[in-house]
Amino acid sequence: MKRFVLALSFLVVFGVASAQLVKKHGALSVKGTQLVDATGNPIQLRGVSYGWHTFWPRFYNASSVKWVVNDWGATVIRAAMGVEPEDGYLKDSVWSEKLITTVVDAAIKNNVYVIIDWHCHHLQLDAAKVFFRKMATKYGKCPNVIYEIFNEPERQSWPEVKSYSEEVIKVIRSIDPDNVILVGNPHWDQDLDVVADNPIVGHTNIMYSLHFYANTHRQELRAKGDYALSKGIPLFVSECASMEASGDGPVDYTEWQKWIDWMEKNRLSWVIWSISDKNETCSMLSPRAKTEGNWDDKVLRETGKLTRATVRKYNGIQ
Repeated sequence: MKRFVLALSFLVVFGVASAQLVKKHGALSVKGTQLVDATGNPIQLRGVSYGWHTFWPRFYNASSVKWVVNDWGATVIRAAMGVEPEDGYLKDSVWSEKLITTVVDAAIKNNVYVIIDWHCHHLQLDAAKVFFRKMATKYGKCPNVIYEIFNEPERQSWPEVKSYSEEVIKVIRSIDPDNVILVGNPHWDQDLDVVADNPIVGHTNIMYSLHFYANTHRQELRAKGDYALSKGIPLFVSECASMEASGDGPVDYTEWQKWIDWMEKNRLSWVIWSISDKNETCSMLSPRAKTEGNWDDKVLRETGKLTRATVRKYNGIQ
């Protein structure tokens, strides 16, 4: 009974602390390669991404967000809106927006930061401009919000992605002049060296996405990240995980820790993939997991346990 009371007390104390996060740090901006808070002090966000809303809509609710914030200790949540799959944004924009804004509103209520992720692999410029115009209109004055305007370009060249990004950035900035924007780059956000040699200019508060899966992407990708940082390119690891790039295969604990150490050394914010219940390694939950959170070790898969422990540890929760 005593242990239960202590645990409950901890959750209450941490819940109060996390509820002050955005109140304490305010609007984010980019200074050099560093994400900083409203006072200009460096800030590092560490959190979790929801899986594609098209495949796991059941987790897109306010209760699960509250659980991930209060129990897992996330300081940033990523809402991954599937654009192209069946039932995705292109087919059902109303339903898609409803799920995404449910998570965004819950993150705001719980006073953490939240990424609105255009989870797409191909250029969908016109649709993206419509969507982000709506999001900027709705959330442009909210310091919690970060826009991720192209999740993972696959085969597009950097000039193509750069041109697309500049168009979407213009739409957002016409409404929201300040909130941070994450820009994707070719080959699933790994061509950071190409970006570093030809970055977007004329816009402030933009960062470039880096995605990795530790059992596939190793020192060669970290070296690209080092090169980008050396050229003054700000990076944000908006998706990462510990297994193969397929989302399956064994967890590589050694490489995962190397990546964590590298991100911490460079004070990069990071988000782990994903809150989902598919029978694959990257899915953190089993199908028995409740929709609303309250997940114990019995329903957390290996990567769910690892994610929770990693986020809590590096956000100073033990």
